[in-house]
Amino acid sequence: MGFPMRELIKSNAALIFSGIASFILMGAGQSIYGPALPAFSRLFDIGLGTAGFLVTAHWVGCAFGVGTMFWVGPRATPRHVIVAMILGASLVASSFNFAIVILGAVLFGAGYGAATVVYNGRVLQVFGAGGTGMLSLMNACFGIGAIGAPLLFVALGNAPAPTFSLFAVAAVAIWFFSGRVNQPQAAATNAPKIPLTLDLPILTFHALAIGTEASMIGLGPAALMATGASEVWAAQLLSIFFIGFLLARVSLFFVAHLLPPFRISTLAVAGVGLSSLGAATLSPDIFFVIMGFCAGAFFPTIYVAATRRMGDNARVSPIIIAAGLIGGILIPLVLSQVMGQMGQFGFFWLFAGLMAAMTLWAITYGRRYNR
Repeated sequence: MGFPMRELIKSNAALIFSGIASFILMGAGQSIYGPALPAFSRLFDIGLGTAGFLVTAHWVGCAFGVGTMFWVGPRATPRHVIVAMILGASLVASSFNFAIVILGAVLFGAGYGAATVVYNGRVLQVFGAGGTGMLSLMNACFGIGAIGAPLLFVALGNAPAPTFSLFAVAAVAIWFFSGRVNQPQAAATNAPKIPLTLDLPILTFHALAIGTEASMIGLGPAALMATGASEVWAAQLLSIFFIGFLLARVSLFFVAHLLPPFRISTLAVAGVGLSSLGAATLSPDIFFVIMGFCAGAFFPTIYVAATRRMGDNARVSPIIIAAGLIGGILIPLVLSQVMGQMGQFGFFWLFAGLMAAMTLWAITYGRRYNR
């Protein structure tokens, strides 16, 4: 690590700490909804499908947070977005009624979405050429929270209230230490305008992939329980799922330069399809974990392929993220309502069919995205 980079890290230590801690909390918050659905179902005497609205509420909030950033822009600070996560976690922890819990999930999701924009943009601006490496480090920390939260949930007796209370306390600590994050420099206003080119097929592909990923995270434990897994074992499997997810993200650092991004995306989608087939016919436990490893390659590779295809217009990145959010909202919403009629292994059969169709499309039309 060169001397300039060491100086940048030293002078932006508050930003790095705040970003890493926030991404750990974001990973913990997203991963806990799946294991917590049965507990909320019992607590409020509602069906599992109704409890599944929590997953959708999180993603709706995330979309609101990202949309808000279009208007607020650089005026938003880490402390602003962390306040939303504090309020959201506190409302979920209160468990006053299901409507309040839904509102809490929306607020936590809003902070989650806004934090993604704030931290990624700020780190890229501060670290310049070294920003990619710092972004990889920060985003990889998401997996730490995602792995640990389901295990924490089990240790606390499968009780949502104490789990989300700890999330709220952690968010308060992050808020306290984020006050020293430097304000960003003003962006240039005389940059040349670049035409916007949309590619609806790859945006749809991206939405389906992210929706699949969100469904595996949010609804996967319930699908595993439908096959006979206990609540504790399903939560533990989700932690192992995220270990595979994290390993895939780390592996991309070493292999992404060997293949075009969209080709890696195609292999990842095919891998989820084959793993889903294995879960439906052989072992849901083992192949659910393999699904996590394959899904870990979805976002970075499809995002890069779509960016290269659609160009450098400033609105391209928000459009791609928005497409993923649409998938993350709609697909879990639909699946949560039909899971009860899908049979013991229906969740995995459905994913096997969807991934097969996506793989066939990617092979047929991938040449335009692999250039």
